[in-house]
Amino acid sequence: MTELRFTVNHEWLRLEADGLLTVGITPFAQEALGDVVFVQLPELGAYSAGAEVAVLESVKAASNIAMPLDGEVVEVNQTLEDSPDLVNEDALGSGWFFRMRPADTSQLADLLDQAGYEALVKANG
Repeated sequence: MTELRFTVNHEWLRLEADGLLTVGITPFAQEALGDVVFVQLPELGAYSAGAEVAVLESVKAASNIAMPLDGEVVEVNQTLEDSPDLVNEDALGSGWFFRMRPADTSQLADLLDQAGYEALVKANG
């Protein structure tokens, strides 16, 4: 698996061989939310970093997913519409939300690496 990058909002990004980024939420976020029961996936198209692109509903709360970087959503994980529990079962794998084409891949350097994310989680413990 390629090295993941993380946002302070507990989203992960994985740069794929085709240059696209796969985006999902971290296991920490999934555990905080509890069982995910509904996922509203984003529409395809361009978004600015920070724009609300998806909504998760769990037994505990609803949570918004923000666009992690400027770019274009080019694919969504349609499987989540019928099986939102994939987020609970495999947050870093089959529970991904969307794939995006970043406007500027150098923005990845501004995100947290694994050690930085672990420090964030520990600090917010």
